Amino acid sequence: MSEATMSSAPVAHSKGPAQKPVVQPAGKPLPVRLILQLIALLVLVALPLVAGGYWTFTLGLCFANAIAILSVSFLVRYGGEVSIGHGVFVAAGAYTVALMEKYLGVSVLAALPFAALAGGLLGIVFAYPSRNISGIYLAVATMALALALPEVLLYFSKATGGYEGLYVKHDALPGVSRDLQRYYLPLVGLVVVALLLRQFRRSRQAIALLLIRTSATAAESFGVRRSWARLSCMALSAGIAAMGGALLAFSSSTVSPNSFTLWTSIFLLVGSVVSLYSLGMFGSLIGGVFLTLMPLLLAGAGDWVPILYGGALLLVVLGANLVPESWRARLTGGRS
Repeated sequence: MSEATMSSAPVAHSKGPAQKPVVQPAGKPLPVRLILQLIALLVLVALPLVAGGYWTFTLGLCFANAIAILSVSFLVRYGGEVSIGHGVFVAAGAYTVALMEKYLGVSVLAALPFAALAGGLLGIVFAYPSRNISGIYLAVATMALALALPEVLLYFSKATGGYEGLYVKHDALPGVSRDLQRYYLPLVGLVVVALLLRQFRRSRQAIALLLIRTSATAAESFGVRRSWARLSCMALSAGIAAMGGALLAFSSSTVSPNSFTLWTSIFLLVGSVVSLYSLGMFGSLIGGVFLTLMPLLLAGAGDWVPILYGGALLLVVLGANLVPESWRARLTGGRS
């Protein structure tokens, strides 16, 4: 074969598998919902820089109330029960912080775990004898607990301070403005509780609680006892409520029997309804804002306060029903 023929002959290709170009996977973009939440959180963080002292103080109360509302929503969504006495567990956390400061001289940061523990233990003490009742009977039992609380606090007035109550004066972080502490500490507490609940919703314990709520017989066939579900639901809910009470005592700087009446528990339930029983941060914050600001806005209405308050609640609930189902699911943090 000539050189010309050899030079014009096609070059033989190998029969191995064709090599595909390596493509680096692009980074997954953040969901729009997460971006909006981060923007809203940044706005809340920066708000004290432009807002006055009054709004800083009021929003701190909103954050603390939102944590207490989360506790009621948790009981409704995982226990399937309604409580009209959660103000008792909120008071347990508030008085734990105040008493530990008075007798031990510790700040709210050191007392906060003990407040949550006190609320959880009180929840177990209440839930164990009432583990076999549900529905309206449990609601009435919790209401009786709320009615008895102010009298109990007054009976032990030497420790609780009686009508005057107790003051929470110690700073959580020395050297930081007290106004900023009242704002940021409840905000951090709300974020932490919401993140913990988000993690809890993905756990096996959450699935077990949902199963026992849906079908007790089916759950018990899988080894999930109803009594365990009742005790754990109430303990977790009461612990969260006590954390809200502890931060509420710090934000308001005082605790007294007048702050934890039956109306306190009813307003917490109203706030939970307004938030659509949300277990997310911003959903519960809507309930906290309604619970905190609505009485302030209606303070000058006199005898019209109950009517206007009920009308505002009705408008919020009816308006929530007009919101698309997908939006409501996002607001409430899913259906679990």
